[in-house]
Amino acid sequence: MRALAAYRGLLANRPLAKLLGGEFVSAIGDWLYIVAILIVIYRETNDATLLGLFGALRQLPYVVLSIPAGIAADRFDRRLILLVTDLLRGACMLAMAWLIAVDGPVVWIIAFSILAACGSTFFYPAIGSYLPSLVRDERQLGPANSAWSSLDNLGFVVGPALGGILVAAGGVTLAFVINAATFVVIAAVLWTLPPSHGRVVVEAAPATVDARTAGSDRDAAPSSAVRALVRPFAGIGLIHLLGYGLMGGISVLTVIFATDILRSGESATGLLNTAIGIGGVMGAIVSGALVLRRRLVPPLLLGVVATGVGAAVLGGAGILFAAMAGIALAAGGNLVLEVVTTTIYQRVTPDAIRGRGLGILMTMSTLAECAGAILLPFIVATYGPWPALAIVGGAIAVLGLGAIWLIGPASTRPDSPFEAILARVARLPLFTGVRPSSLERALTKLVEVPVVAGAAIVRQGEPADRFYIIVRGSFAVSQVTDAGTEVELRRLGPDDVFGELGLLSGGARTATVAAETDGLLLALDRADFLALVGRAESLRGRLLGLYEAQSTA
Repeated sequence: MRALAAYRGLLANRPLAKLLGGEFVSAIGDWLYIVAILIVIYRETNDATLLGLFGALRQLPYVVLSIPAGIAADRFDRRLILLVTDLLRGACMLAMAWLIAVDGPVVWIIAFSILAACGSTFFYPAIGSYLPSLVRDERQLGPANSAWSSLDNLGFVVGPALGGILVAAGGVTLAFVINAATFVVIAAVLWTLPPSHGRVVVEAAPATVDARTAGSDRDAAPSSAVRALVRPFAGIGLIHLLGYGLMGGISVLTVIFATDILRSGESATGLLNTAIGIGGVMGAIVSGALVLRRRLVPPLLLGVVATGVGAAVLGGAGILFAAMAGIALAAGGNLVLEVVTTTIYQRVTPDAIRGRGLGILMTMSTLAECAGAILLPFIVATYGPWPALAIVGGAIAVLGLGAIWLIGPASTRPDSPFEAILARVARLPLFTGVRPSSLERALTKLVEVPVVAGAAIVRQGEPADRFYIIVRGSFAVSQVTDAGTEVELRRLGPDDVFGELGLLSGGARTATVAAETDGLLLALDRADFLALVGRAESLRGRLLGLYEAQSTA
């Protein structure tokens, strides 16, 4: 229930929901295009070597331009960067569609594809820095990252399938046109969203910097913020190296396993690649629940173990199904690590340098992916899949634990104001026996009520309409007797409550509560309070008995 509430909150955040929806459409187009461009190049050249060279060239912009792209994301409007890169990539798609339609030179098709990859390089640091500016608080960061990864991986499943259908129908050119259209869709969405510039940081006392809150909107001293980031950034970087290195190797090993090790034929390569997509989707879904935690060490441990065990299962696989299971487990564990580390990074990194850090991480990840694609097949070919991949899996587990140690306290998010209030209220005797999920749902409907000294909050004889929790201030409870005299019954202070008796009994207010000092109350409407305590007569009776002797109003 908590997870569903968190994701309903994302849907209620209209700018964020629009961005995620637009990026999902774009992801489908991207994966559709990747299938189509590989087919076009191989069809035109019939040269596997050139196809491999093209794959390497497409990675080059990510190595060369990621850090400049991160700097740009910190200096310019991130929404504008996303808009420009999407329009650039859309124009490249149309140019390639025209070249294919007129049977143009394949070298120009490759050139426009590389130019589109340059646009993608600037896209990722910008969106990684832009997304935190759209969430309402840090509790939405994890679900937002999980939703983005889930939709991207779903696009990985839908896009290639759609690409295969179009290719079979002879519509390769149409695949490029459709992808261009998706960029127009996301550009239209971005046009309606608010701008986001990297905040300019100012010098501050080092003592005010906390590694766990460095990602908040408060400015931080550049030197102090960087020092606080060194260890968690090193841990996050190490996890990215391990995950991307392994998955880069697995993407090549799918061919080797299908043809040479499992002897299932070339067609099995598609099934093994499908396992990567399935694992990614499952990992994104699992991470969606895990990132709701304040402490993210358990999700990190789960991701590390799943990734390492998945590699070992693949190494020992003797049948296609076992190989698919190992690949899916490794891909799912890696996706959990990616979502969780991205969330931690966004929390702890000051807004002013967030883009540059993402640029560095993207450069490292791309190099690791390329290294894995070269080294892992060589290791498997030299020593055999078992025990080579088992050793690789064990190394990932050990190094992953070291990375978690480096991340350290940064993996734990401080209580948000809402969570602090929830913890305080949950300890009140009134709510003994109420399910935490019910309490959390009700407290999302609390409203703050500032009060000034002398103000009457409730009056004797009036209908009971609200329940109150005192955050700060002093309040006097008085009652007019049958003889017409006013008697002070008690005084209330922080964490005391009032108003529950009238709501539970269904009668009028039995006393007047007035503020002796300025203060702050949290108010819950009648219907929400009654929904919280439930309709069970035993619970209602226990609550009435608990407070009858000491509470009023």
